[in-house]
Amino acid sequence: MTDKDPLAKWATWREIHAQPDIWDVWGHRFSEGRIRSWIAGLGVNEVWFTGAGTSAYIGDILVAALEGQGGPRLRSIPSTDIVARPHAFLSADARPLVVSFGRSGNSAESLGVLDALDALAPNAPRLNITCNAKGALATRPAPGPQEVVLLPDATHDAGFAMTSSFSTMYLTALALFGPPCDLSERLRDLSDALRDTLTVYAGAVGDLPERAVFVGSGPLAFAAREAALKVMELSAGQIPALWDSTLGFRHGPKSFVRGDTAITVFLSSEPHAARYDADLVAELRSQFPKARVTTVGPGGDIAVPAPNGDAWAAPVLVAYAQIAAVKWSQALGLGVDDPFAGQGTLSRVVSGVKLYPVAK
Repeated sequence: MTDKDPLAKWATWREIHAQPDIWDVWGHRFSEGRIRSWIAGLGVNEVWFTGAGTSAYIGDILVAALEGQGGPRLRSIPSTDIVARPHAFLSADARPLVVSFGRSGNSAESLGVLDALDALAPNAPRLNITCNAKGALATRPAPGPQEVVLLPDATHDAGFAMTSSFSTMYLTALALFGPPCDLSERLRDLSDALRDTLTVYAGAVGDLPERAVFVGSGPLAFAAREAALKVMELSAGQIPALWDSTLGFRHGPKSFVRGDTAITVFLSSEPHAARYDADLVAELRSQFPKARVTTVGPGGDIAVPAPNGDAWAAPVLVAYAQIAAVKWSQALGLGVDDPFAGQGTLSRVVSGVKLYPVAK
């Protein structure tokens, strides 16, 4: 990105392109070892990842990525579910580690989860990963064990859509709950990969599509969910977008495809899963000749290596949708940083949610 880039006027575009530098710096600043030791010392049997919208999808990707690794059971439970039905999840003898993700740390659901924990499971340990030093997730004390991971100020996106906040919260949690690694080296390599790929992404995004679809396997299926959300958000719903798993897409959701649909397949680095990706791509290109089928990942139309597996590659692949969403939003004549300006229907920090007291 250069100052002459016509899209550089949008904070969202700048925030997407800031991700490589953010990750590189964070890899040297973040002392994940201390938090990993704290987590291990808790002796919990379950870890719950919670958040709303994109922050909930972080948990979905993590749980799929870390399936079968052993240790505490990992669950992704949206904060919207906990707030609506707190007694279905929490009790005085429940002691999961509750990991809350929040860009602002001040959404109604973030506050609602803290309220529910205070009322029903005060001794459950908490780990808050947030981008806002002034938000409740960063500042509110807890009656039981608690740690806060405050991300760099640059991740507190000014734009409507979560971009650097999503990727950096996700990578932080992956560093804490995935297999140990040299984080500074890992994030430096990811930074280099994304930095090299962003320009390629920008050149590969086509004209406005009629619809958009994103699919993938394992953690990349849930990365596809985040990708689809970015397109719907930044197009203000003018581009309907669907997500699914590679194998699940045939079971009904494929009926969504018509005319000039932009279909993106996130290719898995796992050889077994990659066979199913390849079969679906061939089928889609045969059945829907008017659709635009683009593969992103190892050996794809847009080749993105994944030397450390799909879990670490996921945010690099999602960046393709971030780039596409901004370009299509601009083409629609929308304000990329606030596509819903004047409508009063959606806002950067969700508003209009009334929280009700939690009965003990």
